[in-house]
Amino acid sequence: MKNLYLIVLLVLIAGCNNDTSKVAQSQKTIYSGGDIITMSGSSLEYAEAVVVDKGSIVFVGTRAEANKNYPKSKHRLLNGRTMMPGFIEPHVHASLAATILPNEIIAPYDWILPGETKKGVTGHDAYRQRLTESVAEKANADEIFFVWGYHQLWHGDLSRSLLNDISTDQPIAVIHRSFHEVYLNDAAIDAMNITESDFSGNPQVDWAKGHFYEGGWMALAPRMAPLLLDGSNYMKGLGMMTQLIRQNGITTIAEPGFPSVSFEGEYALLKAEMAKNPPFDVYLIPNGTQLASMKGGNQEALAFIKTLPEYTTDNIKFLPHQVKLFADGAIYSQLMQMKDDYTDGHHGEWMTPLNMLQQQMSLYWNQGYKLHIHANGDKGIQQVLDFAVMDQQAKPRQDHRLTLHHMGYFTDAMAQQIADMGVEASVNPYYLWALSDKYAETGLGTKRGENLVALNSLAKRNVPTSYHSDFAMAPIEPLTLAWTAINRVTSNNNKVSQDQRVNTYTAMKAITISAARTLNLEGDIGSIESGKTANFTILKENPFKVDPMLIKDITVLATVYKGTLHVNKAANLKKSALSVGLIRPGRLF
Repeated sequence: MKNLYLIVLLVLIAGCNNDTSKVAQSQKTIYSGGDIITMSGSSLEYAEAVVVDKGSIVFVGTRAEANKNYPKSKHRLLNGRTMMPGFIEPHVHASLAATILPNEIIAPYDWILPGETKKGVTGHDAYRQRLTESVAEKANADEIFFVWGYHQLWHGDLSRSLLNDISTDQPIAVIHRSFHEVYLNDAAIDAMNITESDFSGNPQVDWAKGHFYEGGWMALAPRMAPLLLDGSNYMKGLGMMTQLIRQNGITTIAEPGFPSVSFEGEYALLKAEMAKNPPFDVYLIPNGTQLASMKGGNQEALAFIKTLPEYTTDNIKFLPHQVKLFADGAIYSQLMQMKDDYTDGHHGEWMTPLNMLQQQMSLYWNQGYKLHIHANGDKGIQQVLDFAVMDQQAKPRQDHRLTLHHMGYFTDAMAQQIADMGVEASVNPYYLWALSDKYAETGLGTKRGENLVALNSLAKRNVPTSYHSDFAMAPIEPLTLAWTAINRVTSNNNKVSQDQRVNTYTAMKAITISAARTLNLEGDIGSIESGKTANFTILKENPFKVDPMLIKDITVLATVYKGTLHVNKAANLKKSALSVGLIRPGRLF
Protein backbone atom coordinates (compact mmCIF):
# COMPACT_ATOMS: atom_id res chain seq x y z
CA MET A 1 0.00 0.00 0.00
CA LYS A 2 2.83 2.37 0.82
CA ASN A 3 4.41 1.80 -2.59
CA LEU A 4 1.03 2.28 -4.27
CA TYR A 5 0.58 5.57 -2.52
CA LEU A 6 4.02 6.74 -3.57
CA ILE A 7 3.14 5.95 -7.20
CA VAL A 8 -0.06 7.96 -6.85
CA LEU A 9 1.77 10.91 -5.37
CA LEU A 10 4.46 10.85 -8.03
CA VAL A 11 1.81 10.89 -10.76
CA LEU A 12 0.18 13.90 -9.12
CA ILE A 13 3.46 15.73 -8.78
CA ALA A 14 4.43 14.90 -12.34
CA GLY A 15 1.27 16.65 -13.53
CA CYS A 16 2.38 19.85 -11.78
CA ASN A 17 6.05 20.27 -12.64
CA ASN A 18 7.37 22.93 -14.95
CA ASP A 19 8.05 20.59 -17.84
CA THR A 20 4.54 19.20 -18.04
CA SER A 21 2.97 22.62 -17.47
CA LYS A 22 4.41 23.68 -20.83
CA VAL A 23 2.66 20.72 -22.43
CA ALA A 24 -0.56 21.54 -20.61
CA GLN A 25 -0.46 25.08 -21.91
CA SER A 26 0.03 23.87 -25.47
CA GLN A 27 -3.27 21.99 -25.63
CA LYS A 28 -6.75 22.49 -24.29
CA THR A 29 -7.87 20.67 -21.15
CA ILE A 30 -11.41 19.54 -20.35
CA TYR A 31 -12.43 19.26 -16.68
CA SER A 32 -15.49 17.11 -16.05
CA GLY A 33 -16.82 14.21 -14.02
CA GLY A 34 -17.69 16.04 -10.81
CA ASP A 35 -19.70 18.90 -9.36
CA ILE A 36 -18.50 22.05 -11.12
CA ILE A 37 -19.97 25.06 -9.32
CA THR A 38 -19.70 28.20 -11.43
CA MET A 39 -20.70 30.91 -8.88
CA SER A 40 -21.70 32.96 -11.91
CA GLY A 41 -25.34 33.75 -11.18
CA SER A 42 -27.66 34.81 -8.38
CA SER A 43 -28.23 31.18 -7.35
CA LEU A 44 -26.42 27.85 -7.40
CA GLU A 45 -25.47 26.74 -10.91
CA TYR A 46 -23.54 23.68 -12.09
CA ALA A 47 -21.68 22.99 -15.31
CA GLU A 48 -20.84 19.55 -16.68
CA ALA A 49 -17.54 20.59 -18.23
CA VAL A 50 -15.01 23.40 -18.37
CA VAL A 51 -12.41 23.83 -21.10
CA VAL A 52 -9.13 25.61 -20.36
CA ASP A 53 -6.67 26.93 -22.92
CA LYS A 54 -3.45 28.83 -22.19
CA GLY A 55 -4.51 29.60 -18.62
CA SER A 56 -7.97 30.91 -19.51
CA ILE A 57 -11.47 29.45 -19.51
CA VAL A 58 -12.72 29.09 -23.10
CA PHE A 59 -15.89 27.03 -22.57
CA VAL A 60 -18.39 26.28 -19.81
CA GLY A 61 -21.29 23.96 -20.57
CA THR A 62 -22.22 20.35 -21.21
CA ARG A 63 -19.73 17.54 -21.45
CA ALA A 64 -21.07 16.53 -24.85
CA GLU A 65 -20.53 20.02 -26.28
CA ALA A 66 -17.03 20.20 -24.82
CA ASN A 67 -16.08 16.87 -26.38
CA LYS A 68 -17.61 17.86 -29.71
CA ASN A 69 -16.10 21.33 -29.94
CA TYR A 70 -12.70 20.47 -28.46
CA PRO A 71 -12.03 16.91 -29.69
CA LYS A 72 -8.25 16.86 -29.23
CA SER A 73 -8.23 18.10 -25.66
CA LYS A 74 -6.62 16.50 -22.65
CA HIS A 75 -9.20 15.20 -20.16
CA ARG A 76 -9.03 15.65 -16.40
CA LEU A 77 -11.76 13.73 -14.60
CA LEU A 78 -12.79 14.98 -11.18
CA ASN A 79 -14.01 11.51 -10.15
CA GLY A 80 -16.96 12.90 -8.20
CA ARG A 81 -15.03 15.70 -6.50
CA THR A 82 -16.15 19.33 -6.48
CA MET A 83 -14.55 22.16 -8.43
CA MET A 84 -15.22 25.82 -7.62
CA PRO A 85 -13.64 29.12 -8.59
CA GLY A 86 -10.31 29.58 -6.85
CA PHE A 87 -10.77 30.96 -3.34
CA ILE A 88 -9.89 34.63 -2.93
CA GLU A 89 -8.59 36.19 0.30
CA PRO A 90 -9.23 39.94 -0.14
CA HIS A 91 -7.65 41.11 3.12
CA VAL A 92 -4.50 39.54 4.52
CA HIS A 93 -1.25 41.02 5.76
CA ALA A 94 1.84 39.32 4.45
CA SER A 95 4.02 41.46 6.69
CA LEU A 96 2.08 40.37 9.76
CA ALA A 97 2.32 36.75 8.69
CA ALA A 98 6.04 37.02 8.11
CA THR A 99 6.50 38.59 11.53
CA ILE A 100 4.22 36.33 13.52
CA LEU A 101 4.63 32.86 12.05
CA PRO A 102 8.37 32.25 12.70
CA ASN A 103 8.29 33.86 16.15
CA GLU A 104 6.65 32.73 19.35
CA ILE A 105 2.85 32.52 19.52
CA ILE A 106 1.00 32.46 22.85
CA ALA A 107 -2.67 33.12 22.07
CA PRO A 108 -6.04 32.23 23.63
CA TYR A 109 -6.74 29.52 21.02
CA ASP A 110 -4.68 26.93 19.20
CA TRP A 111 -2.84 28.12 16.10
CA ILE A 112 -2.26 25.47 13.43
CA LEU A 113 0.95 26.14 11.54
CA PRO A 114 2.75 24.13 8.87
CA GLY A 115 4.17 21.22 10.80
CA GLU A 116 3.07 22.20 14.31
CA THR A 117 0.25 23.51 16.48
CA LYS A 118 0.83 26.29 19.00
CA LYS A 119 -1.46 25.38 21.90
CA GLY A 120 -3.75 28.06 23.27
CA VAL A 121 -3.32 29.43 26.79
CA THR A 122 -5.89 31.07 29.07
CA GLY A 123 -5.52 32.57 32.54
CA HIS A 124 -3.00 35.08 33.87
CA ASP A 125 -0.81 32.61 35.72
CA ALA A 126 -0.74 30.15 32.82
CA TYR A 127 0.15 32.91 30.38
CA ARG A 128 2.94 34.23 32.58
CA GLN A 129 4.33 30.73 33.05
CA ARG A 130 4.27 29.97 29.32
CA LEU A 131 5.92 33.33 28.53
CA THR A 132 8.61 32.77 31.15
CA GLU A 133 9.35 29.28 29.84
CA SER A 134 9.39 30.49 26.26
CA VAL A 135 11.87 33.28 27.00
CA ALA A 136 14.14 30.86 28.85
CA GLU A 137 14.01 28.19 26.12
CA LYS A 138 13.87 30.14 22.87
CA ALA A 139 15.14 33.71 23.26
CA ASN A 140 18.49 34.86 21.88
CA ALA A 141 20.28 37.32 24.12
CA ASP A 142 21.31 39.61 21.25
CA GLU A 143 17.82 39.86 19.70
CA ILE A 144 14.44 41.18 20.79
CA PHE A 145 12.20 38.24 21.61
CA PHE A 146 8.88 38.90 19.87
CA VAL A 147 5.79 37.13 21.17
CA TRP A 148 2.37 37.48 19.55
CA GLY A 149 -1.12 36.61 20.77
CA TYR A 150 -1.60 38.30 24.15
CA HIS A 151 -5.11 39.45 25.04
CA GLN A 152 -6.00 41.04 28.34
CA LEU A 153 -9.43 39.38 28.66
CA TRP A 154 -7.88 35.92 28.46
CA HIS A 155 -4.46 36.64 29.95
CA GLY A 156 -4.92 39.43 32.49
CA ASP A 157 -2.93 42.64 32.82
CA LEU A 158 0.48 43.04 31.23
CA SER A 159 3.05 45.71 31.93
CA ARG A 160 6.64 46.75 31.55
CA SER A 161 7.33 45.75 35.15
CA LEU A 162 5.91 42.26 34.68
CA LEU A 163 8.12 41.75 31.64
CA ASN A 164 11.08 43.07 33.64
CA ASP A 165 10.30 40.47 36.29
CA ILE A 166 10.64 37.79 33.62
CA SER A 167 13.94 39.20 32.41
CA THR A 168 15.93 42.39 32.89
CA ASP A 169 18.55 41.39 30.33
CA GLN A 170 16.56 39.77 27.53
CA PRO A 171 14.68 42.28 25.33
CA ILE A 172 11.01 41.22 25.21
CA ALA A 173 8.27 42.64 22.99
CA VAL A 174 4.78 41.22 23.48
CA ILE A 175 2.56 42.04 20.50
CA HIS A 176 -1.15 42.11 21.19
CA ARG A 177 -3.52 39.69 19.47
CA SER A 178 -4.84 42.66 17.48
CA PHE A 179 -1.38 43.57 16.14
CA HIS A 180 -2.34 47.14 17.09
CA GLU A 181 -0.47 47.16 20.42
CA VAL A 182 2.84 46.14 21.92
CA TYR A 183 4.34 45.92 25.42
CA LEU A 184 8.10 46.35 25.94
CA ASN A 185 10.40 45.66 28.85
CA ASP A 186 13.35 47.92 29.73
CA ALA A 187 15.79 45.85 27.70
CA ALA A 188 13.60 46.12 24.58
CA ILE A 189 13.27 49.88 25.03
CA ASP A 190 17.05 50.13 25.24
CA ALA A 191 17.48 47.86 22.20
CA MET A 192 15.21 50.12 20.13
CA ASN A 193 17.07 53.20 21.39
CA ILE A 194 13.87 55.08 22.22
CA THR A 195 13.13 57.58 24.98
CA GLU A 196 9.98 58.96 26.53
CA SER A 197 10.56 62.31 24.83
CA ASP A 198 10.32 60.59 21.41
CA PHE A 199 6.59 60.14 22.10
CA SER A 200 5.88 63.39 23.87
CA GLY A 201 2.25 64.39 23.45
CA ASN A 202 1.16 61.03 22.03
CA PRO A 203 -1.92 60.02 24.04
CA GLN A 204 -1.70 56.42 22.87
CA VAL A 205 1.60 55.70 24.60
CA ASP A 206 1.77 54.66 28.26
CA TRP A 207 5.48 54.94 28.88
CA ALA A 208 5.33 53.69 32.47
CA LYS A 209 3.66 50.46 31.32
CA GLY A 210 5.78 50.16 28.18
CA HIS A 211 2.49 50.10 26.28
CA PHE A 212 2.16 51.44 22.72
CA TYR A 213 -1.27 51.18 21.08
CA GLU A 214 -3.04 52.42 17.93
CA GLY A 215 -1.37 55.77 17.09
CA GLY A 216 1.41 54.95 19.55
CA TRP A 217 1.96 51.64 17.81
CA MET A 218 2.16 53.38 14.43
CA ALA A 219 4.64 55.90 15.84
CA LEU A 220 6.82 53.08 17.16
CA ALA A 221 6.63 51.02 13.97
CA PRO A 222 9.53 52.74 12.14
CA ARG A 223 11.82 51.98 15.09
CA MET A 224 10.73 48.34 15.11
CA ALA A 225 10.94 47.92 11.35
CA PRO A 226 14.63 46.96 11.12
CA LEU A 227 14.06 44.34 13.81
CA LEU A 228 10.78 42.96 12.47
CA LEU A 229 12.15 42.80 8.95
CA ASP A 230 15.08 40.59 9.76
CA GLY A 231 15.69 38.99 6.38
CA SER A 232 16.08 35.28 7.15
CA ASN A 233 13.35 35.13 9.78
CA TYR A 234 10.97 37.23 7.70
CA MET A 235 11.49 35.03 4.64
CA LYS A 236 10.82 31.98 6.76
CA GLY A 237 7.50 33.56 7.77
CA LEU A 238 6.57 34.32 4.17
CA GLY A 239 7.35 30.73 3.25
CA MET A 240 5.04 29.50 5.99
CA MET A 241 2.33 31.86 4.76
CA THR A 242 2.71 30.43 1.25
CA GLN A 243 2.18 26.94 2.62
CA LEU A 244 -1.00 27.98 4.41
CA ILE A 245 -2.34 29.73 1.31
CA ARG A 246 -1.78 26.64 -0.82
CA GLN A 247 -3.21 24.24 1.76
CA ASN A 248 -6.45 26.22 1.99
CA GLY A 249 -7.24 26.42 -1.72
CA ILE A 250 -6.47 30.11 -2.22
CA THR A 251 -5.40 31.33 -5.66
CA THR A 252 -5.52 35.08 -5.00
CA ILE A 253 -4.66 37.18 -1.98
CA ALA A 254 -4.76 40.92 -1.45
CA GLU A 255 -3.15 43.11 1.17
CA PRO A 256 -5.05 46.32 1.82
CA GLY A 257 -2.69 48.65 3.62
CA PHE A 258 0.77 48.04 2.18
CA PRO A 259 3.26 48.66 3.74
CA SER A 260 2.96 48.12 7.47
CA VAL A 261 6.29 49.66 8.51
CA SER A 262 8.73 49.85 5.58
CA PHE A 263 7.80 50.03 1.90
CA GLU A 264 11.13 49.12 0.29
CA GLY A 265 11.96 46.46 2.88
CA GLU A 266 8.61 44.70 2.81
CA TYR A 267 8.33 44.90 -0.96
CA ALA A 268 11.81 43.47 -1.56
CA LEU A 269 11.17 40.51 0.72
CA LEU A 270 7.71 39.84 -0.70
CA LYS A 271 9.15 40.00 -4.21
CA ALA A 272 11.79 37.44 -3.23
CA GLU A 273 9.11 35.04 -1.99
CA MET A 274 6.93 35.48 -5.07
CA ALA A 275 9.96 34.94 -7.33
CA LYS A 276 9.59 31.28 -6.33
CA ASN A 277 6.37 31.36 -8.42
CA PRO A 278 3.88 29.97 -5.91
CA PRO A 279 0.45 29.23 -7.43
CA PHE A 280 -1.34 32.42 -6.41
CA ASP A 281 -1.37 36.13 -7.18
CA VAL A 282 -0.75 38.96 -4.74
CA TYR A 283 -2.56 42.27 -5.10
CA LEU A 284 -1.53 45.25 -2.99
CA ILE A 285 -3.51 48.31 -1.94
CA PRO A 286 -1.35 51.18 -0.70
CA ASN A 287 -1.59 52.32 2.91
CA GLY A 288 -2.52 55.98 2.52
CA THR A 289 -2.22 56.64 6.26
CA GLN A 290 1.20 55.08 6.73
CA LEU A 291 2.56 56.55 3.49
CA ALA A 292 1.45 60.04 4.57
CA SER A 293 3.60 59.62 7.66
CA MET A 294 6.53 58.21 5.68
CA LYS A 295 6.43 60.73 2.84
CA GLY A 296 5.61 63.87 4.83
CA GLY A 297 1.93 64.42 4.05
CA ASN A 298 -1.16 63.32 2.17
CA GLN A 299 -0.25 64.99 -1.12
CA GLU A 300 3.20 63.42 -0.98
CA ALA A 301 1.62 60.03 -0.31
CA LEU A 302 -0.68 60.46 -3.30
CA ALA A 303 2.25 61.39 -5.54
CA PHE A 304 4.10 58.26 -4.46
CA ILE A 305 1.03 56.07 -4.95
CA LYS A 306 0.87 57.22 -8.56
CA THR A 307 4.35 55.71 -9.10
CA LEU A 308 3.37 52.23 -7.88
CA PRO A 309 2.72 50.65 -11.32
CA GLU A 310 6.49 50.48 -11.74
CA TYR A 311 6.59 47.90 -8.93
CA THR A 312 4.34 45.46 -10.81
CA THR A 313 5.62 41.94 -11.50
CA ASP A 314 3.99 38.87 -13.04
CA ASN A 315 2.41 37.91 -9.70
CA ILE A 316 2.53 41.12 -7.61
CA LYS A 317 0.29 43.98 -8.67
CA PHE A 318 -0.74 47.24 -7.04
CA LEU A 319 -4.45 47.70 -7.64
CA PRO A 320 -4.87 50.97 -9.55
CA HIS A 321 -6.76 53.88 -8.01
CA GLN A 322 -7.36 52.14 -4.71
CA VAL A 323 -6.21 53.15 -1.23
CA LYS A 324 -6.52 51.92 2.37
CA LEU A 325 -7.36 54.30 5.24
CA PHE A 326 -8.05 53.77 8.95
CA ALA A 327 -10.86 54.99 11.19
CA ASP A 328 -11.28 53.52 14.68
CA GLY A 329 -9.28 51.05 16.73
CA ALA A 330 -9.10 47.28 16.71
CA ILE A 331 -11.90 45.01 17.82
CA TYR A 332 -9.46 42.57 19.41
CA SER A 333 -8.25 45.17 21.89
CA GLN A 334 -11.78 46.57 22.38
CA LEU A 335 -10.64 49.93 21.09
CA MET A 336 -13.22 50.18 18.34
CA GLN A 337 -15.34 53.28 18.72
CA MET A 338 -18.81 52.50 20.08
CA LYS A 339 -21.85 54.80 20.19
CA ASP A 340 -22.68 53.49 23.66
CA ASP A 341 -19.92 53.14 26.24
CA TYR A 342 -18.25 49.86 27.08
CA THR A 343 -19.71 48.16 30.13
CA ASP A 344 -16.46 48.52 32.07
CA GLY A 345 -16.29 52.27 31.39
CA HIS A 346 -13.34 52.44 29.00
CA HIS A 347 -13.55 54.18 25.63
CA GLY A 348 -12.52 53.36 22.09
CA GLU A 349 -9.76 55.07 20.12
CA TRP A 350 -9.31 56.61 16.70
CA MET A 351 -6.42 55.26 14.66
CA THR A 352 -6.43 58.44 12.60
CA PRO A 353 -7.40 61.85 14.07
CA LEU A 354 -10.79 62.68 12.61
CA ASN A 355 -9.71 65.86 10.88
CA MET A 356 -6.92 63.91 9.19
CA LEU A 357 -9.26 61.06 8.24
CA GLN A 358 -11.70 63.49 6.67
CA GLN A 359 -8.89 65.15 4.70
CA GLN A 360 -7.64 61.78 3.46
CA MET A 361 -11.08 60.54 2.45
CA SER A 362 -11.85 63.73 0.55
CA LEU A 363 -8.47 63.76 -1.19
CA TYR A 364 -8.77 60.24 -2.56
CA TRP A 365 -12.51 60.52 -3.21
CA ASN A 366 -11.95 63.58 -5.37
CA GLN A 367 -9.18 61.74 -7.23
CA GLY A 368 -11.64 58.97 -8.17
CA TYR A 369 -10.06 56.31 -5.94
CA LYS A 370 -11.83 53.30 -4.50
CA LEU A 371 -11.56 53.76 -0.72
CA HIS A 372 -10.98 50.76 1.56
CA ILE A 373 -11.52 51.90 5.14
CA HIS A 374 -10.76 50.00 8.33
CA ALA A 375 -13.83 50.57 10.56
CA ASN A 376 -14.95 48.32 13.39
CA GLY A 377 -17.39 49.85 15.86
CA ASP A 378 -20.81 51.37 15.15
CA LYS A 379 -19.49 54.86 15.98
CA GLY A 380 -16.43 54.35 13.79
CA ILE A 381 -18.48 53.03 10.88
CA GLN A 382 -21.02 55.83 11.22
CA GLN A 383 -18.27 58.45 11.16
CA VAL A 384 -16.93 57.04 7.88
CA LEU A 385 -20.45 57.06 6.42
CA ASP A 386 -20.97 60.67 7.53
CA PHE A 387 -17.74 61.77 5.86
CA ALA A 388 -18.68 59.83 2.72
CA VAL A 389 -22.07 61.58 2.58
CA MET A 390 -20.29 64.94 2.58
CA ASP A 391 -17.88 63.83 -0.14
CA GLN A 392 -20.70 62.51 -2.28
CA GLN A 393 -22.61 65.77 -1.93
CA ALA A 394 -19.55 67.81 -2.85
CA LYS A 395 -18.47 65.57 -5.74
CA PRO A 396 -21.09 62.97 -6.74
CA ARG A 397 -19.69 59.64 -7.93
CA GLN A 398 -21.47 56.64 -9.42
CA ASP A 399 -20.27 53.13 -8.58
CA HIS A 400 -17.67 54.45 -6.15
CA ARG A 401 -17.56 51.10 -4.33
CA LEU A 402 -16.28 52.56 -1.07
CA THR A 403 -15.65 49.45 1.03
CA LEU A 404 -15.81 49.15 4.80
CA HIS A 405 -13.42 46.55 6.18
CA HIS A 406 -13.96 44.39 9.27
CA MET A 407 -17.26 45.87 10.55
CA GLY A 408 -17.22 44.24 13.98
CA TYR A 409 -20.48 45.76 15.19
CA PHE A 410 -23.19 47.69 13.38
CA THR A 411 -26.98 47.97 13.53
CA ASP A 412 -29.69 47.03 11.05
CA ALA A 413 -30.40 50.72 10.44
CA MET A 414 -26.74 51.26 9.55
CA ALA A 415 -26.89 48.33 7.13
CA GLN A 416 -29.77 50.09 5.38
CA GLN A 417 -27.76 53.30 5.10
CA ILE A 418 -24.82 51.32 3.71
CA ALA A 419 -27.09 49.80 1.06
CA ASP A 420 -28.67 53.14 0.18
CA MET A 421 -25.26 54.78 -0.26
CA GLY A 422 -23.86 52.07 -2.52
CA VAL A 423 -21.20 51.24 0.06
CA GLU A 424 -19.76 47.72 0.06
CA ALA A 425 -18.35 45.49 2.78
CA SER A 426 -15.48 43.13 3.48
CA VAL A 427 -16.04 41.52 6.86
CA ASN A 428 -14.41 39.08 9.23
CA PRO A 429 -17.00 36.51 10.39
CA TYR A 430 -14.40 34.90 12.67
CA TYR A 431 -14.89 37.72 15.17
CA LEU A 432 -18.11 36.05 16.25
CA TRP A 433 -16.47 32.67 16.90
CA ALA A 434 -13.43 34.04 18.70
CA LEU A 435 -14.81 37.00 20.65
CA SER A 436 -18.56 36.76 21.18
CA ASP A 437 -18.59 34.76 24.42
CA LYS A 438 -15.93 36.83 26.17
CA TYR A 439 -17.16 40.20 24.87
CA ALA A 440 -20.71 39.42 25.96
CA GLU A 441 -19.33 39.08 29.49
CA THR A 442 -16.94 42.04 29.43
CA GLY A 443 -16.92 45.24 27.43
CA LEU A 444 -19.77 45.01 24.95
CA GLY A 445 -22.40 43.22 27.00
CA THR A 446 -24.71 40.43 25.86
CA LYS A 447 -26.70 42.18 23.12
CA ARG A 448 -23.74 43.64 21.27
CA GLY A 449 -21.39 40.73 22.03
CA GLU A 450 -23.77 38.16 20.57
CA ASN A 451 -24.52 40.24 17.48
CA LEU A 452 -21.04 40.83 16.14
CA VAL A 453 -20.71 40.94 12.35
CA ALA A 454 -24.43 41.00 11.50
CA LEU A 455 -24.05 39.40 8.09
CA ASN A 456 -27.67 38.80 7.18
CA SER A 457 -28.43 42.49 7.68
CA LEU A 458 -26.10 43.07 4.72
CA ALA A 459 -27.13 40.00 2.70
CA LYS A 460 -30.87 40.69 2.71
CA ARG A 461 -30.14 44.18 1.35
CA ASN A 462 -27.88 42.81 -1.37
CA VAL A 463 -24.84 44.71 -0.13
CA PRO A 464 -21.83 43.26 -1.99
CA THR A 465 -19.93 41.52 0.81
CA SER A 466 -16.72 39.52 0.92
CA TYR A 467 -15.21 37.57 3.81
CA HIS A 468 -11.62 37.93 4.89
CA SER A 469 -9.34 36.64 7.60
CA ASP A 470 -7.29 39.81 8.09
CA PHE A 471 -4.61 37.21 8.72
CA ALA A 472 -3.49 36.74 11.43
CA MET A 473 -6.70 38.06 13.04
CA ALA A 474 -8.23 34.81 11.85
CA PRO A 475 -6.76 31.66 10.31
CA ILE A 476 -6.27 32.05 6.57
CA GLU A 477 -9.03 29.50 5.87
CA PRO A 478 -11.86 30.65 3.56
CA LEU A 479 -13.98 27.60 4.36
CA THR A 480 -13.75 28.41 8.09
CA LEU A 481 -14.92 31.96 7.42
CA ALA A 482 -17.86 30.65 5.39
CA TRP A 483 -18.65 28.07 8.08
CA THR A 484 -18.80 30.76 10.76
CA ALA A 485 -21.12 32.92 8.66
CA ILE A 486 -23.43 29.99 7.90
CA ASN A 487 -23.67 28.59 11.43
CA ARG A 488 -22.86 31.48 13.82
CA VAL A 489 -21.38 29.23 16.47
CA THR A 490 -18.96 30.57 19.09
CA SER A 491 -15.79 29.08 20.53
CA ASN A 492 -17.87 27.79 23.44
CA ASN A 493 -20.23 26.10 20.95
CA ASN A 494 -23.01 28.58 21.62
CA LYS A 495 -25.40 29.31 18.78
CA VAL A 496 -26.02 33.05 18.87
CA SER A 497 -27.92 35.59 16.73
CA GLN A 498 -29.22 32.87 14.47
CA ASP A 499 -31.27 35.43 12.56
CA GLN A 500 -27.95 36.69 11.17
CA ARG A 501 -27.01 33.36 9.59
CA VAL A 502 -26.54 33.42 5.82
CA ASN A 503 -27.20 30.63 3.35
CA THR A 504 -24.41 28.58 1.86
CA TYR A 505 -24.54 30.29 -1.52
CA THR A 506 -24.13 33.74 0.02
CA ALA A 507 -21.14 32.51 2.03
CA MET A 508 -19.50 30.86 -0.98
CA LYS A 509 -19.97 34.05 -3.01
CA ALA A 510 -18.17 35.91 -0.25
CA ILE A 511 -14.97 33.88 -0.75
CA THR A 512 -15.15 33.83 -4.57
CA ILE A 513 -16.99 36.30 -6.82
CA SER A 514 -17.82 38.86 -4.11
CA ALA A 515 -14.20 38.76 -2.93
CA ALA A 516 -13.16 39.48 -6.51
CA ARG A 517 -15.57 42.44 -6.58
CA THR A 518 -13.99 43.86 -3.42
CA LEU A 519 -10.78 44.16 -5.44
CA ASN A 520 -12.51 45.33 -8.67
CA LEU A 521 -11.36 42.08 -10.27
CA GLU A 522 -14.73 40.38 -10.85
CA GLY A 523 -14.22 40.62 -14.62
CA ASP A 524 -11.18 38.33 -14.42
CA ILE A 525 -11.55 35.98 -11.46
CA GLY A 526 -14.10 34.76 -8.90
CA SER A 527 -16.41 32.66 -11.08
CA ILE A 528 -16.14 29.94 -13.71
CA GLU A 529 -17.08 31.77 -16.90
CA SER A 530 -15.66 31.86 -20.38
CA GLY A 531 -12.94 34.48 -20.75
CA LYS A 532 -11.86 34.46 -17.11
CA THR A 533 -8.60 33.18 -15.67
CA ALA A 534 -8.57 29.42 -15.06
CA ASN A 535 -8.22 29.52 -11.27
CA PHE A 536 -10.06 26.70 -9.50
CA THR A 537 -10.25 25.07 -6.08
CA ILE A 538 -10.91 21.32 -5.97
CA LEU A 539 -12.64 19.97 -2.86
CA LYS A 540 -13.23 16.44 -1.64
CA GLU A 541 -16.89 17.21 -0.84
CA ASN A 542 -19.47 19.64 -2.14
CA PRO A 543 -20.17 22.36 0.48
CA PHE A 544 -23.79 22.51 -0.74
CA LYS A 545 -24.31 18.79 -0.09
CA VAL A 546 -22.75 18.29 3.36
CA ASP A 547 -24.04 19.19 6.79
CA PRO A 548 -23.35 22.94 7.20
CA MET A 549 -21.46 22.19 10.42
CA LEU A 550 -18.93 20.15 8.40
CA ILE A 551 -18.08 22.78 5.79
CA LYS A 552 -14.92 23.99 7.53
CA ASP A 553 -13.58 20.42 7.56
CA ILE A 554 -13.90 19.79 3.83
CA THR A 555 -10.53 18.72 2.45
CA VAL A 556 -8.91 20.94 -0.16
CA LEU A 557 -7.42 18.48 -2.63
CA ALA A 558 -5.85 20.84 -5.15
CA THR A 559 -5.94 24.17 -6.91
CA VAL A 560 -5.66 25.06 -10.56
CA TYR A 561 -3.75 28.29 -11.04
CA LYS A 562 -3.81 29.84 -14.51
CA GLY A 563 -4.58 26.45 -15.97
CA THR A 564 -1.93 24.39 -14.15
CA LEU A 565 -2.84 21.81 -11.52
CA HIS A 566 -1.22 22.05 -8.08
CA VAL A 567 -1.97 19.20 -5.70
CA ASN A 568 -2.35 19.95 -2.01
CA LYS A 569 0.27 17.56 -0.76
CA ALA A 570 -0.40 18.44 2.87
CA ALA A 571 -3.97 17.21 2.49
CA ASN A 572 -3.22 14.16 0.42
CA LEU A 573 -0.43 12.92 2.62
CA LYS A 574 -3.03 12.35 5.32
CA LYS A 575 -4.99 9.94 3.14
CA SER A 576 -4.46 6.51 1.73
CA ALA A 577 -4.35 5.85 -1.99
CA LEU A 578 -7.84 4.39 -1.79
CA SER A 579 -9.34 7.49 -0.17
CA VAL A 580 -7.74 9.81 -2.73
CA GLY A 581 -8.63 7.60 -5.66
CA LEU A 582 -6.19 5.67 -7.79
CA ILE A 583 -4.83 7.82 -10.60
CA ARG A 584 -5.38 6.49 -14.08
CA PRO A 585 -5.05 8.30 -17.40
CA GLY A 586 -7.50 11.15 -17.52
CA ARG A 587 -8.34 11.00 -13.83
CA LEU A 588 -7.59 13.83 -11.37
CA PHE A 589 -8.71 12.19 -8.15
